[in-house]
Amino acid sequence: MPRLSHLILGDGTPRKAVLTALVVGSLLTMINHGDLILSGDFPPLVKVALTYCVPFCVTTWGAVTGKRALLKKQNKVQTANGMGSGAS
Repeated sequence: MPRLSHLILGDGTPRKAVLTALVVGSLLTMINHGDLILSGDFPPLVKVALTYCVPFCVTTWGAVTGKRALLKKQNKVQTANGMGSGAS
């Protein structure tokens, strides 16, 4: 099994997570704080930051768990075919 850092940082996961966070975070910010923003005020920065962090973390977690599930499935197939046991 690859290291957790490779699962998180590999295969374009950070880029996908940032793009998702920008789109979903912006939508959620407008839904949750749009009236405040349109009135000229700004919501607390911590709330806005968390609104962007949540989709970033969810996308990253989903990618990591998906990669782990795929690797486990591939290992089972290799083992069933005699490839993972060291036998030739």
